[in-house]
Amino acid sequence: MSVRIRLTRVGATRQPSYRVVATDRRSPRDGRSLEILGHYNPRTEPMTLVLDLTKVDAWIAKGAQPSEVVSKLITKARSGGTAAGGKTLAKAALPGYTKPGTRPVADEPTVVVEAAPDAAADSAESADAPVAESTPEAVGEAAPAAEEA
Repeated sequence: MSVRIRLTRVGATRQPSYRVVATDRRSPRDGRSLEILGHYNPRTEPMTLVLDLTKVDAWIAKGAQPSEVVSKLITKARSGGTAAGGKTLAKAALPGYTKPGTRPVADEPTVVVEAAPDAAADSAESADAPVAESTPEAVGEAAPAAEEA
């Protein structure tokens, strides 16, 4: 039996995604597989590629032949073209990268803005309220000065 490492199509109509499988060369494309080695979705930006390279190496050591597309995917995975989570391309490896069209996540400080009081309310409050508020430090400093006099 000759084993081939190839793609099996999964996903909805007109929305393909693929599994990377080890299968008998004579079996149909979406037929029974011997082992699932990973998955590949070219429709995401950047594309998603997750491969278990130890399993791939084990199957190649047993004599399995990868298809042309799978051999390119294996090369990309080995060259470090994948970031954490299986995402590929250099953009995905950058910290803070998000998909195009999505709002980037940024830690922005929250700013609270209070509405300015009316001018009439300002004049009424300023006549009733003392000009400067006294703080506990100011009260503590003024007390010794009053005792000395």
